[in-house]
Amino acid sequence: MPAALPTVAVQGSADTVQLPEVFLSPIRPDIVNAVHTGLNKNNRQAYAVNKRAGHQTAAESWGTGRAVSRIPRVPGGGTHRAGQGAFGNMCRGGRMFAPTKTWRRWHRRVNLKQKRYAVCSALAASAVPSLLMARGHHVESVPEVPLVLDDSSEAITKTAKAVKLLQEVGAYADVEKVKASRNLRSGKGKMRNRRYVQRKGPLVVYANDSGITKAMRNIPGVELCSVDRLGLLTLAPGGHVGRFIIWTKSAFEKLDSIYGTSAVKSSAKKGWKPPANIMAMPDLSRVINSDEIQSAINAPKEGKTRAHAPLKRNPLKNKSAMERLNPYAKVAAEMRAKAEAASSAAKAKKTAGARSKVGQAFYEGMKKESNYEGELFDGFATWLKGKPSEEEEEA
Repeated sequence: MPAALPTVAVQGSADTVQLPEVFLSPIRPDIVNAVHTGLNKNNRQAYAVNKRAGHQTAAESWGTGRAVSRIPRVPGGGTHRAGQGAFGNMCRGGRMFAPTKTWRRWHRRVNLKQKRYAVCSALAASAVPSLLMARGHHVESVPEVPLVLDDSSEAITKTAKAVKLLQEVGAYADVEKVKASRNLRSGKGKMRNRRYVQRKGPLVVYANDSGITKAMRNIPGVELCSVDRLGLLTLAPGGHVGRFIIWTKSAFEKLDSIYGTSAVKSSAKKGWKPPANIMAMPDLSRVINSDEIQSAINAPKEGKTRAHAPLKRNPLKNKSAMERLNPYAKVAAEMRAKAEAASSAAKAKKTAGARSKVGQAFYEGMKKESNYEGELFDGFATWLKGKPSEEEEEA
């Protein structure tokens, strides 16, 4: 949510200034991050390995038939180097795979309107205290965000006075955070003129340099920039919005002429106006529940309502679904069940009548004369449908 204060108080005086319309721009972290990624690549220096690295030997392959691989071998004798593999990226002392070249595509072109949109978005985010605190700035004791100082601060030339000014407006806590975060860099950067790392502090934006840069340039973490030269790399370091910015009154008042308003185009950027939100009220639930919307929409329907579409049943598995499709299905099922019952009865009758009276008598006698017990006769007893003793008990 961008800042929406109509006026901002000037610290150190009783004046107030109108909030520039650029602070009402939409906050788009996605655009800021994408533009920052492209712009940050434009200060890289080209590097490459020596084009002759790994090839500074007269190695030749021994060919096949010597029970060794066909990688080129270092010539000569009498040293460990002789006969070693050369040239290949898998060899000790060989070239790297795909050697780096200086004609790599180092820089990126970013669309002008995208850069301007990202700058406006970063400026709007700098007026939201929660985004500043989320980024790690200590602004709890700052009286107001955005923080605007009187123009007399531009004439300060001594660092001691600048520190005192920051302490008076509650911004020195962010400087102390920077001082506490200073630490040795890990890695080889320690040997390349970037030995220490530290957090970002406040950004001081001025309109006229009457000594303010000389006064604040030695305060840890404090960066200075002219209002005419604001860039995204300064406003959103790392591609993260919410930089703590300290403005002078002249610089703050100059923003409308630099970035324009909804009615007047910018005087510094041809044809540019600060971007506007698509929705004037981003709270969608509040819009839907407003009296204007609720009075125009249909009233909720009363009575039984169906939560979802009816479940589609499979007629091949669901009888009621099949009966709705084919009324004769029930009759056919009943006829099929009767036919199966009749077939089963006829088969049982045929099986019962197939055994002769002699065979039946032998079977009954065999069951009475023998009492089959033990593990060997468990299956047989099951086949007999119960042991003779059990059948007698049941009878």
